[in-house]
Amino acid sequence: MRFMTLADVAETLNISSAQAYALVRSGELRAIKVGGRGQWRVETTELEAYIQRAYQQTAELLDGSEHGSDLG
Repeated sequence: MRFMTLADVAETLNISSAQAYALVRSGELRAIKVGGRGQWRVETTELEAYIQRAYQQTAELLDGSEHGSDLG
């Protein structure tokens, strides 16, 4: 499957549909609008890229915590 609905994205990431929509609206997760009613679709490669960026950001956060910063 090349494209996923926001519900599929939410299920994959174990987040709410509203959180998935927020990721798209903020630009963190790239998506397109298709069809007359503007249904959001996320390409599977974009979701994988988002996940990789999240891993990288988490690693950087953890690296910083070893130098005395707080995880919050």
